[in-house]
Amino acid sequence: MSARELSRVEVLSRVKAGTLSVQSAATVLAVSYRQAKRLLRRYRAEGAKGLQHRSAGSASNHARPTVERERVLALAREKYSGPIDVRFGPTLAAEHLASEDGITVHHDTLRRWMLAAGLWSRARKRSPHRQRRERKAHFGELVQLDGSFHLWYEARGPRGCLMNLVDDATGRTLARLGDQETIWAAVDVLRRWIEAYGVPLALYTDWKNVYVREPNAEEQVTGAVPLTQFGRMCAALGIQIIAASSPQAKGRVERNHGTHQDRLVKKLRRLGIADAPAANAFLETTYLPEHNVRFAVAPASAEDFHRRVPCRTTLDRVFQLEEARVLSNDWVVRYDSRYLQVVRQSAHAPARSTVVVREARDGALELRYRGRLMPWTEIAAPVKPPAPAMRLSPVPRRRARPSADHPWRRDTRASDRERALSRAAQP
Repeated sequence: MSARELSRVEVLSRVKAGTLSVQSAATVLAVSYRQAKRLLRRYRAEGAKGLQHRSAGSASNHARPTVERERVLALAREKYSGPIDVRFGPTLAAEHLASEDGITVHHDTLRRWMLAAGLWSRARKRSPHRQRRERKAHFGELVQLDGSFHLWYEARGPRGCLMNLVDDATGRTLARLGDQETIWAAVDVLRRWIEAYGVPLALYTDWKNVYVREPNAEEQVTGAVPLTQFGRMCAALGIQIIAASSPQAKGRVERNHGTHQDRLVKKLRRLGIADAPAANAFLETTYLPEHNVRFAVAPASAEDFHRRVPCRTTLDRVFQLEEARVLSNDWVVRYDSRYLQVVRQSAHAPARSTVVVREARDGALELRYRGRLMPWTEIAAPVKPPAPAMRLSPVPRRRARPSADHPWRRDTRASDRERALSRAAQP
């Protein structure tokens, strides 16, 4: 079963147990109320297996022949492709295929074919959002995440960054103090939120490269969704990342920053706290519980939209950095200026094989080839041969002069006249 179908099993099991209504399940699953009732009826009759798509593993009954698809793509590549400002869109290309080549294909079908072949990329236009947004109705439906740089310790310590998570429906807050707004700082605060409340449906962030990024050239051509390391982790947990176009768009967490910059700074001053470990202990045990009691509000709906907390092993596996590296012929992988010697599996390394290097929060590394764990040891970097010594001031070379009896010094005018007269005297 797919991840979407497994998520449906989890939500519908809560409906069957009576802890979640059908209307709320439809909202969580992003389906209509009638579709949620159909899914629930099938789940009650057939169990989890009944939620699997009926057409899984079979070809579509309306699929066009492969030969026809290849012919259409060949014509689109030859006549209607090119740079972004030159190529035809799927709708225009479908019109010309019908009028010039006599091939009728729906523009949506052609769009899917061109996306898969890399001949088209989606270009979405977003209109500016100006209307004031109301709170979400359910706890865990949307959580806002942002970092706030401030002199939290005033003159007692360096400038720090408060990683702040605020639930949109209730205003419930969870925060951690650190040095910078890095990926591990975001992972640390998100994992604590998940362990405390569960997996939220969506995160509202800004456009920092930690959370989202612009697509590269290949992704622009293929239409692939660009993901950062943090975005890949959230996607594995089923968390949607929504990037705000302005600070005002995520005003709830921005206003929450102002509250902390006033109240938290003064409380840290009274306690004389000047480092992150002591500040985080104070946040967890005293400040955040008091803050949530004072400022958190009841949601419009009492139903909790958080999904269940994954086990510790799953969270450890999800919250890891992943990088693809090429395995060399001597079974060595280079990662972050380190040389990792993989234990040989055969006489020769697979040609241009790719190994996935995973790095945990504590720096522990693991290597996987096609999903299989590979044993390895770290070796020293190869020693480069010393560069040849360079002369600081080269000795100038003296220009050679010909000797006094050298042929270059002889006067050849007389011999040239004699040679010319002898050639003229010949019959």
